[in-house]
Amino acid sequence: MKKQLRQLAAISIASALVLSACGKTDNKPAADPGATPGGEQKKEKLSLYWMTAALTNNSNLPSGDKDFIKKTIEEKFNVELKLDYMAMGEEFSNKLNLLLAGGNAPDMFHADGAKSNGYIIDGAVADLSKYVTPEKMPNYFKWVTAEELKRYQVQNVFKRAPVPFPKDYYGVYYVRKDWIDALNKKDPNLKLKVPTNYDEMIAVMKAFTFNDPDGNGKNDTYGFSTAGSGTTIPNDLPEWFKNGMTPGFFIDKDNNFIDSGTNLRTAKVLDDIRKTLDLKVIDPDWFLNKGGDVTNKVQQGKVGIFFSGVRDIAFDNSNNSVQKKTQEITGNKDAKFEAFHIAGDVPVSYSPLPGVPFMFNVKTSEAKIQRSIEILDWLASPEGWLLANVGKENVHYKKNGGKIELIPDAIQKDIIANGNFTEIWGGVFSYNVKNPAAIGLEIIDPRETDHDRAILEVFKKLKFYTLGTNVAPPTGLDIGAYRKEMRALQVKLLFEEKDSSNWPKYLDELLNKYKAKAIFDSYAEQVTAALGKKVTFKSD
Repeated sequence: MKKQLRQLAAISIASALVLSACGKTDNKPAADPGATPGGEQKKEKLSLYWMTAALTNNSNLPSGDKDFIKKTIEEKFNVELKLDYMAMGEEFSNKLNLLLAGGNAPDMFHADGAKSNGYIIDGAVADLSKYVTPEKMPNYFKWVTAEELKRYQVQNVFKRAPVPFPKDYYGVYYVRKDWIDALNKKDPNLKLKVPTNYDEMIAVMKAFTFNDPDGNGKNDTYGFSTAGSGTTIPNDLPEWFKNGMTPGFFIDKDNNFIDSGTNLRTAKVLDDIRKTLDLKVIDPDWFLNKGGDVTNKVQQGKVGIFFSGVRDIAFDNSNNSVQKKTQEITGNKDAKFEAFHIAGDVPVSYSPLPGVPFMFNVKTSEAKIQRSIEILDWLASPEGWLLANVGKENVHYKKNGGKIELIPDAIQKDIIANGNFTEIWGGVFSYNVKNPAAIGLEIIDPRETDHDRAILEVFKKLKFYTLGTNVAPPTGLDIGAYRKEMRALQVKLLFEEKDSSNWPKYLDELLNKYKAKAIFDSYAEQVTAALGKKVTFKSD
């Protein structure tokens, strides 16, 4: 692996020298040996099968020529492309596992970041050393640096690479501001406001559940909903932040590496969640909900607060707008969501790192991998990124240098009305990337409002800690298997026991029997190496 990374670094330097000499980068796929003297590429037609992660389950691909993105890719690269897609989660992973086990695996696929380590250990994926290089993917390396790629590797092999990822973070709560206003008008003594802390959030959740915020005379609304998928105590439950436990793992002010789910303080979080559930202010289906279920309930006017990491989820006029869809479905044109967080000065996450990897089936032919690489790098270029994420030039946007001004009416007619399918194609090789500054582009959306800009200001106030590197468990230890045990014990404690008094005993099992201490000691060592300062795993 060290040899491969030295080669990668050498190629990076060589490529930089070539680019500086040439002055610009050619965004076209590299010509193959079969190209004609005039540059026309004569390639054998290939059938490709990809499985990729969509941001939500609310978009779909249209049929026939309405999907001009697929048509362009197939014609430009002489391929027949089958694309499977769904939101990342347990359902995605289960389907991918079945495909891999059944011999009908995709040629290229995304994966849950943690689970990708298992696919590498199992020998299910191909080596990327001769494919993912600055020479073959010059556009990709504008989004992802050689150092980020190096730190993303696990098991001392080069078998996964991150899809271009956002360098910004958009994870916040959203609240029905029109419900707050309506309830304050009905009863001024409530004095509700957009929450700034946990107690204020609980007060709003109570009022949304018991005070008929939509005024329909029915007891049919809830303060908050989330998605446990039948297996998980979700990280967006506010009790994590109440207790200063940044979801997932984090580094505290004393340079301790703390995993929120593997700590003595986890017991307090679970006790507080139990108290909130007893208030009956959370959608009773929360544990069985999947991600799309929460969105649907919000849009149906049944839930008043939710969490999202999608930048424009509550913009006035965006393609993704839950607010806009809520207005359409409920018939309430005054439905309005405002963004907030209750973390205060507690970091909400680490500064963004690569998340979703792309990988190739170990049984996929070299020709199919190479053709896929050409397509992916084109999708990372200005031409490909704009087609997949925005649409056609002079139809769906106007281009003036690096400024891209959207044409909303055409986008609505051709794209949103046909399944909002740029959300799917855009996710193939720019997962949740809304800012294409890496390739010199700036999106100008004439639909953006003061309300939208206020949401952007909330993002700017979020605090982060520095992790410095992607982390991976030691060889032979599976973080996915560990998380499964951790979640199972948390669920048992919450639903089958009256309090969290048994948590120290369960924590000891997790640390020793299920190897959490070995995993997180290794994580701390990796972070120590990346940051250049001593970081120590702490579970109490």
